[in-house]
Amino acid sequence: MAAEKFDTLVVGAGQAGLAMSEHLGINGLDHVVIEKDRIAERWRTSRWDSLVMNGPAWHDRFPSKEFSDAGPDDFPGKESVAAYFEEFAEQISAPIRCGVEVMSATKQGAGFLVTTSAGDFEVQNIVAATGPFHVPVIPPVIPQVEGILQMHSSHYRNPGQIDDGAVLVVGAGSSGSQIADELLRAGKDVYLSIGPHDRPPRSYRGKDFVWWLGKLGKWQLKTPPAGKEHVTIAVSGAYGGKTIDFRKFAARGMKLVGMTQKYEDGILSFAPDLANNIIEGDKNHLGLLAEADAFVTANTLDLPEEEEAKKIAPEPDCMTNPILSLNLNEADIKTIIWATGFVQDFKWMDVDAFDKHGKPDHHKGVSKEPGIYFLGLPWLSMRGSSFIWGVWEDAKYLAAHIAGRSRS
Repeated sequence: MAAEKFDTLVVGAGQAGLAMSEHLGINGLDHVVIEKDRIAERWRTSRWDSLVMNGPAWHDRFPSKEFSDAGPDDFPGKESVAAYFEEFAEQISAPIRCGVEVMSATKQGAGFLVTTSAGDFEVQNIVAATGPFHVPVIPPVIPQVEGILQMHSSHYRNPGQIDDGAVLVVGAGSSGSQIADELLRAGKDVYLSIGPHDRPPRSYRGKDFVWWLGKLGKWQLKTPPAGKEHVTIAVSGAYGGKTIDFRKFAARGMKLVGMTQKYEDGILSFAPDLANNIIEGDKNHLGLLAEADAFVTANTLDLPEEEEAKKIAPEPDCMTNPILSLNLNEADIKTIIWATGFVQDFKWMDVDAFDKHGKPDHHKGVSKEPGIYFLGLPWLSMRGSSFIWGVWEDAKYLAAHIAGRSRS
């Protein structure tokens, strides 16, 4: 079968691929989008049942489309998000081919040969719009111990799949903290392993924290603050949107521990860093409130004061007398959920677009290999790059760059 020819091939039909397709279409560029599953597949099958967006609908959307089934201040659920992307694909008449898996991409003359499960494509440009969530990471800390179920957070669905006994959730970013909270509400005995994190307010002085990040210029930051490269963010839209407060989790009965370190002879050890991690998260919380107050004063805004948001609860016993080790059997821990992120996998791309560590080598998504582009990665061009509106902005830039290549 002869290879099909297109100017640009986009891999992935999630938020990044759809944004890319819209801007390629606006620029009149011939393209095709291939997706190995369905549109927005990860929202459908790699998320827990009760997941909602971490930002309100007015903010986390494409500029050209609002959510049809959610109010502007609502936090749409995962099915609503998947439907939104399907509707958007239809709205822009995106040339998507689902059920097509990319196998390899190699240099061929002035362009590239892309081999897929549905045949070959000859293209001048490739946009890897597969996002950052490729391969779930479970650190090799605990061997497969009989009687203990270990799973990645991407495989967690609801409390009903968890056996009797206690649950340890490792990782207290948005996913880990929300899953731990849900399990606690379901009556489970929950341990939560907490590392360094930022803990913004869900809202402050009547405005959602995403509004504040915009006004304070934080969405446009080009790189993470020094020392914050590996710090996660704990924020949630669940239950109508609540500020995550680990001290309050402890007051409700959750057992908090420091970072998970090692396992030996049935004993799991934790770093003595819980108190410091929580205190630093509180400082981040209070720091953002202080910046918001200064902005209100400088711009004479009429926003109600909210002193209650600045109150920090007393230190729970787990901070002053930390648990440094657990006998998993004695603690009756039957399930461990690893909310420990993902690693990227671009092994299908046999092109000179990566650094010595195998990571994409790019500037704002434009790789060092002419014709190869990346989209949807965290901090691609700014802090907001992994959000729906941010990926749309990055796609606009990449489409203009591709159009310039096509004209040259």
